[in-house]
Amino acid sequence: MKWFTPSIASGRIAWLRTVLYLFVILDMHAFVNDTLLKGERPGLYQPLFLARLLDLPKPTVANTTTLYVVLIAACLVGATNYFPRIAGWIVAPAFTWWVMIGMSDGKVDHDHLALVIALWVLPTVGRTSYGDRTKSEAAGWVVRCIQLCVIATYFLSAIAKLRSGHWTLAWPSSAVLTWAIVRRPNPVGEFLLQYPWMLHVMQWVGIVAEVCSPAVLWLKGRWQLFGALFFLGFHAANTAILGIHFLPTVVCWLAFAPLERIRVPRLRKSYLAPAG
Repeated sequence: MKWFTPSIASGRIAWLRTVLYLFVILDMHAFVNDTLLKGERPGLYQPLFLARLLDLPKPTVANTTTLYVVLIAACLVGATNYFPRIAGWIVAPAFTWWVMIGMSDGKVDHDHLALVIALWVLPTVGRTSYGDRTKSEAAGWVVRCIQLCVIATYFLSAIAKLRSGHWTLAWPSSAVLTWAIVRRPNPVGEFLLQYPWMLHVMQWVGIVAEVCSPAVLWLKGRWQLFGALFFLGFHAANTAILGIHFLPTVVCWLAFAPLERIRVPRLRKSYLAPAG
């Protein structure tokens, strides 16, 4: 239980709220940005399992537009760290529904796992301030949940790759990166096509890293930093080679960072006093 609820400075939650709620607004416009369009064409809607289980209504122009407005307003409020519980408990279900509608075309992006779970656990902590070094097990539980989901994104990806190869090493031994580059050509990827052995090495490094990713949860200090930087470099390489960014997962790596050390300078009364 101590491992699941470590004592972590509450200030980290304040920064996570601000960054993640603002990122949700970006996500709605840049990544899962077709939810409003699904409302205009409800005939193409194929609800995911969770949507069927909860018997959620089909998207319409009215409910998707309302969902959009509510999400933007709640995210802006939540990002200020005022009314964190009210704003948080609005954002979590609203964005989950937004994502379920947006991914109702047969393709579910696993890069949103950590982000969605983060939105559900953040409201469990009350109002906090930037730079607050007060230790809290409640804050530690939130951070641990996000960290677990970040790592699960990689580990479960490795499981899916092994399962698709009938539990053999067919995936890293295949030419899947070559196929992906041909499908999504770019200058870096086309250059690497001249060196197929490098692509095979990358596939093996990738799946080994994903299988071993849970080790990052037990690393400390600089070693954990190196682990985080490795996976961030992994995403940078994917972006350069395939144009795949995984930003919803990347932003959740901030749960591993000591954000509480960042202080926001406060205006003193002397700064606001009239001259003379």
